[in-house]
Amino acid sequence: QVQLVESGGGVVQAGGSLRLSCKASGRIYSSTFMAWFRQAPGKEREFVAGIRWGVGNTYYHDSVSGRFTISRVSAENTVYLQMNSLKPEDTAVYYCALDRGGYSRMSSSFDYWGQGTQVTVSS
Repeated sequence: QVQLVESGGGVVQAGGSLRLSCKASGRIYSSTFMAWFRQAPGKEREFVAGIRWGVGNTYYHDSVSGRFTISRVSAENTVYLQMNSLKPEDTAVYYCALDRGGYSRMSSSFDYWGQGTQVTVSS
């Protein structure tokens, strides 16, 4: 069993930055794929960024590419999402998710989810 605990959300003005953290309990295997999703009110949950734990390859939604950076610290079992140049449309609840064996961007592929952290970007 894996538990994911997110932190780092908050309120920021447009153009500002935030860093989200997600700490995973339990063993993380090299085949693990960890990702951040977000869900705005009235919208579907969408993939934001993902990282393959073993090789470190990263993947981004087009809308955040160049502004967000996903990274992981293996020794801490923690994945980070550095968010720069934030826009009001980035406002959402952000979720950390873990897929034990693949690297799909589909939320249905993920085995474990965090509780979510609110990010609000004011204009």
